[in-house]
Amino acid sequence: MAKATDVSKMLLTRGPEMGGNVLRQLLDVAVNGAGKVPGAKPAAAKALAKHGSVDAAIDSLVSTHLRLATAQGFVTNLGGVVTAIVGLPVNLAGVAVTQIRMVATIAHLRGYDIDDPRVRTAMTLCLLGESGVKTLVERGVLPTTPMAIATAPVFDASLDSLVSEQVFAEMVGRLGGRRAAVQIVRRVPLVGGGVSGVLDAWHTNSIGDYAKQQFVTRRRLSK
Repeated sequence: MAKATDVSKMLLTRGPEMGGNVLRQLLDVAVNGAGKVPGAKPAAAKALAKHGSVDAAIDSLVSTHLRLATAQGFVTNLGGVVTAIVGLPVNLAGVAVTQIRMVATIAHLRGYDIDDPRVRTAMTLCLLGESGVKTLVERGVLPTTPMAIATAPVFDASLDSLVSEQVFAEMVGRLGGRRAAVQIVRRVPLVGGGVSGVLDAWHTNSIGDYAKQQFVTRRRLSK
């Protein structure tokens, strides 16, 4: 079986074009739904109807997606769609769909058109989290934040490609880092095998907080 580091190197050497293609597929699954998992808009509408306010609905959706990020069964509920996404292990692709879907529900409830390519670029960028985006902006790799991209006057295809490249590289790097952490912790007595789930939940929570910060309310949605 190939090591995580070998898989990571293989994925990165296949270029940014592959990263963009994978992320577009993940976005489509997250926004439109697949298998038994509804898309972002129906999920957001259901939460809003249940909780009565945008903020309460968002808090509920973040909590739900935290649980999904730790549940291996979520990938099964997506049907065969995730297994058809070339380039990422199924569990990592499933977590990425969970995180993008969460960000999409937040953006939709805050009044953004999640079918708009500018908003989709911004949603993808949120997967880096606050510290990841801040670092790349300070280094001059990225020009600005998800909020500025989502509200830009026009869609920038070159920026979208750059964001896809950076996010894909981070996802592949996370594959190797997460497995290394699991191997280390497994050597510690009394520690269970759910380390990956804990790491995924922590990362998902940080992404949710960042998405709430970036997608400020633009208009009031009706129930």
